[in-house]
Amino acid sequence: MEYQVESLGEGLTIRVSPAHKFGSDAILLAHFSQVRGGETACDLGTGCGIIPLLWMRGEHRPGRAYGVELQPEGAALFQGTVEDNRLEGRVIPILGDLRRREDLPPADSCTLVTCNPPYQPAGHGILSPDGSRRAARHQVACSLEEVCEAAARLLRFGGRFCLCQRPERLVDVLTAMRQAGLEPKRLQLVQQRPEKAPWLILCEGKKGAKSFLRVLPPLLMEDEAGGLSPQLREIYRLPAEGFPQG
Repeated sequence: MEYQVESLGEGLTIRVSPAHKFGSDAILLAHFSQVRGGETACDLGTGCGIIPLLWMRGEHRPGRAYGVELQPEGAALFQGTVEDNRLEGRVIPILGDLRRREDLPPADSCTLVTCNPPYQPAGHGILSPDGSRRAARHQVACSLEEVCEAAARLLRFGGRFCLCQRPERLVDVLTAMRQAGLEPKRLQLVQQRPEKAPWLILCEGKKGAKSFLRVLPPLLMEDEAGGLSPQLREIYRLPAEGFPQG
């Protein structure tokens, strides 16, 4: 299997391929999730494992981070990345289907779950003939409701579930979270510039919480000159190489 190695800074690297790579939405989700030191976290549909790897930077690192991936090539890349960075035992790749309980970490074992799910519902848009791209972009392997149900099974009472999605699916996200017992608690819109409509939403639900949704100020991608905004520069931890800029 052909792959490239990209730097994530702080001595960490990640293996990527044309079919299994990462974009700015995954980086924003990893930052939004606010991982806490020592906790047990799991990323569903992890692809090449970018979110668990980003959790391993900085001061607040999880005690254990799982990454569940359905496609064998993505899981193999992730496993290679774990070995490259000597993270065995702390970062745990799982080749499995999030819809199957036996493929997931133990129930009620996590305090944080994330997912960067396919954005297109099944039956919408043009399906790619490539299986990997089709699964990454369309909900052909799982639905939003199934993602939320899997997260709810994994989380302890009070645990947090964070995901990103397109703004037009905000109602679907809030509904699916609440139906799974994950009360929406935190929401942030991501915009290219202040005058532009949002292109991404970041949402957090908490298992067993009471209803109260906090809407954060928008996250802007660009500054007035068209460069990276101060918010984004902080998230990307610039100067660093290998991060996409949009």
